[in-house]
Amino acid sequence: MSATFAVIDASVGDTPAESNLRRELDADVAVYKPSEGEFPPSVSASGWRFDGVVISGSQTSAYDDRDWIHELTEWIRRVHLADVPTLGICWGHQFLAQALGGRVVDMGEYELGYERVVRLGEDPLFEGLPERFTSFETHSDRVAELPPGAATLARNGFGVQAFRLGSTYGVQFHPEYDRETAVWVTEGKDLPDERKRSVLEGITDESVEAARTSKQIFGNFRRLAERHQPVRRPGSIPPRTR
Repeated sequence: MSATFAVIDASVGDTPAESNLRRELDADVAVYKPSEGEFPPSVSASGWRFDGVVISGSQTSAYDDRDWIHELTEWIRRVHLADVPTLGICWGHQFLAQALGGRVVDMGEYELGYERVVRLGEDPLFEGLPERFTSFETHSDRVAELPPGAATLARNGFGVQAFRLGSTYGVQFHPEYDRETAVWVTEGKDLPDERKRSVLEGITDESVEAARTSKQIFGNFRRLAERHQPVRRPGSIPPRTR
């Protein structure tokens, strides 16, 4: 039986986030855009029908004081306690870490372009990926502290690139990006022209092909959700910190 996913499109405005995730998940999905007031049903509601949750990137920061971020925080805490498999990407990775008791900070610089990531140990989410792989990065915030009990699954020179806490996963990189999205994002950055030109020159046939390896994460996550037997977690989650 194939899995059904709630996709949280955390981007603001018209972006490729939804189409990229629909393509890569290749599954039955329902998309919600919380910045426009769209939220999934409560995990305890009769309308809940999802085997997993995927949270996209965003132009905002996870620590921004926005009503929809606060509401989404309370929602995702209940999802986590219900042991629903969840995958956060870039902003989604940072948002999950913060919502579950970790800390996100401004790096004061941008990681942008196709970069190497180092996998640490084994995990079903990274099945089939080599120890070192390439994926597109675009962020100026990072997870400075993981939630209590979370394990780091991947790193690079900019810090934590993936973590796991129970059935909740975060990845800082963008395995869902295609070439067009990488170009679109880079051209829209408020960065010096020389920096953007350098990143655009690095978006080559070779780098795009190398990054295809990281796309295996979506198939792995889909299989995780299909096989998962939830175990509800008692207790509470530490408050979000910055």
